Amino acid sequence: MSEIKWLKYALIHISDGFEELRFRKKGSAKIAVVIVLMFFVADIVSDRLCSISFHISQDETFSIIPYITSSIVLFLAWVTGCSAVSTFLDGEGTARNTAIYSAYALVPYIVQKFVNTLLSHIVVSDELIFLQIIQTAGTLWTAILLFCAVKAVHRYTFIRTVISVVMTIAFILIMLFLLILFMSLIQQMWLFVSAVGTEILYRIRG
Repeated sequence: MSEIKWLKYALIHISDGFEELRFRKKGSAKIAVVIVLMFFVADIVSDRLCSISFHISQDETFSIIPYITSSIVLFLAWVTGCSAVSTFLDGEGTARNTAIYSAYALVPYIVQKFVNTLLSHIVVSDELIFLQIIQTAGTLWTAILLFCAVKAVHRYTFIRTVISVVMTIAFILIMLFLLILFMSLIQQMWLFVSAVGTEILYRIRG
């Protein structure tokens, strides 16, 4: 069975797909990288190309940074948090498998992004409910797959998987808070240095 077929197997067989991948020692890092890149592209496509009848982008100027943060950085934070939590909960999985299985789980979410973007140019605003159903289904499917991926890769029980997911989310929130704090500090330092530099230049020229 090819790696693509194993990916399809994991997506369809929600209850035991990732268990089978772990048992067979399957999972492609290359495919996982492609999926994460598509996650990034899907974010841009959904935000910038969706019909204005359903979504209006708040940013008039395009910046790639928010999309990198909401996709690649978020994914890396999940993998880092999940791997860190596994050390406390005696998880058996590696960071590599955590990354691969988590990337596989993103496929339904990515697909619904592209599908809804396309449908937004076909359906009318009164049919918004159909787009919401697709979005909910894709997001829920990915959430369930992520749960199963964590359970399979670390060989957790159901309860321990719940604890792991909650702790991972808390870990991500803490990391985001520290990142925002750090960026704010850098910004304040930059403003201070700029003000001092401007004052020095003013006095030199004066």
